[in-house]
Amino acid sequence: MFAYGVLPPLMFAGMICFMLLGFPVAFSLSAVGLAFGVLGIFTGHFTPDFLTALPLRFFGIISNDLLLAIPFFTFMGAILERCGLAEDLLEGTGKLFGAIPGGLAYAVIVVGAILGAITGTVAASVIAMGVISLPVMMRYGYDMRVATGVIAASGTITQLIPPSLVLVILADQLGKSVGDMYLGAIGPSLLQVAIFILYIVALSFLRPGAMPPLPPEARGELNRALVFRVLWGMIPSIVLIFLVLGTIFLGLATPTEAGAMGAVGALVLAALHRRLTWKLCWEGMENTMRLTAMVVFILIGSTCFSLVFQGMDGGRWIEHMLSHLPGGQIGFLIFVNIFIFILAFFLDFFEIAFIVIPLLAPVAAKLDINLIWFGVLICVNMQTSFMHPPFGFALFYLRGIAPKAVKSSDIYWGSIPWVIMQLILVAIVIFWPNSVTYWLEDVKKIDDKAVEEQFRNLGGAPAPGLPGAPGLPGAPGAPAAPGGLGGFGGPPDVGAPKF
Repeated sequence: MFAYGVLPPLMFAGMICFMLLGFPVAFSLSAVGLAFGVLGIFTGHFTPDFLTALPLRFFGIISNDLLLAIPFFTFMGAILERCGLAEDLLEGTGKLFGAIPGGLAYAVIVVGAILGAITGTVAASVIAMGVISLPVMMRYGYDMRVATGVIAASGTITQLIPPSLVLVILADQLGKSVGDMYLGAIGPSLLQVAIFILYIVALSFLRPGAMPPLPPEARGELNRALVFRVLWGMIPSIVLIFLVLGTIFLGLATPTEAGAMGAVGALVLAALHRRLTWKLCWEGMENTMRLTAMVVFILIGSTCFSLVFQGMDGGRWIEHMLSHLPGGQIGFLIFVNIFIFILAFFLDFFEIAFIVIPLLAPVAAKLDINLIWFGVLICVNMQTSFMHPPFGFALFYLRGIAPKAVKSSDIYWGSIPWVIMQLILVAIVIFWPNSVTYWLEDVKKIDDKAVEEQFRNLGGAPAPGLPGAPGLPGAPGAPAAPGGLGGFGGPPDVGAPKF
């Protein structure tokens, strides 16, 4: 450790201490970065020239087109949260499944997945489903721990299902395509929904009294009108999902352009539900402004921190420490997931993505780990940051809208089985990488060697960026591309994990 000096580990420890004391994350990162930068200049461990890059990096953050997708997806989620779509989906689906034990729980999981695919924000899903379904579950005798657990967990599926904001940020920090991150997340998303449903199936056999079926007068008659009501809620949602995700997967739009179309689509859906008002738009814009400002300031703070940290060889210290763990790739992945799971008790996913991922990505690249698969794995793990007590935001959202009769202890205890199921998915993704990479194998890749051979046959030089092109990153003898600091110039692409 001391081969790289004592300042990098002290800097990392100082950042953790500031956060544990409760200081705002963005300003803590900036303060620690600048303070240690000045200290490093006086001790000779840091070159002042590094700080001249800060203004350019700040400008790069503000002008990053990829990050523009965040306000679009946030605005879309804020509008859909209030436009009545969740009410129609939950009420209709709840009546369809109401005749069986756990019917409302199934409806919450299914609707949570659908809302996740069209809103991209956990808060919108948890709040909408909590307000609508929790009183119904209480009225018809659901166990409170089961009811609160399934509502909070189904909301956190939003973090993994595209167009998740987490996947956008991870793609930026890893220097990867958002479309590839979305494709890689399809398999784990479906697995997570399946695991949740299987748990409810098992619980309905073991403890049917905890999730009784709805009485006939509550679920009504299963008729054509009910089916058309469910379709009225689902068909516009499916159209919006295709508008947002399909255009990205087909290469017709960038994530930013798809987010803009999704925001317009959310306004159209609100108009179809006759709830498009100026108040609704103002609340959506205010919510978007707050979240976007928070993300930008955290990103600026993390850029300041990471620039100084890397300038003092902190990246080499992290790489040396993590690349020599016993067990190779598996040992590294187990350590990283335990580390992130513990950090998630204290930090939210924005802070983990902006602070930790730029430090871990170079090590993962050196160990020949597919960075798309690595990013999806981290996203699966970071679901737990919303769920585990005492700081899970999904639990806070649910506590804020739950009736006073619901005990906080029931919310916390009810979350534990769902956290375990999320960790089961982490293990599945680690030991079954094909759950992520399968969806990427069908994507047509450019064969660099074939393109280079064609250039040689035509008598030309290798194309810029191809192996053999002199003086460019990736060419023999050329300098390596800069690592991803604060979301710029991510680590090189590597092959699939060698398990």
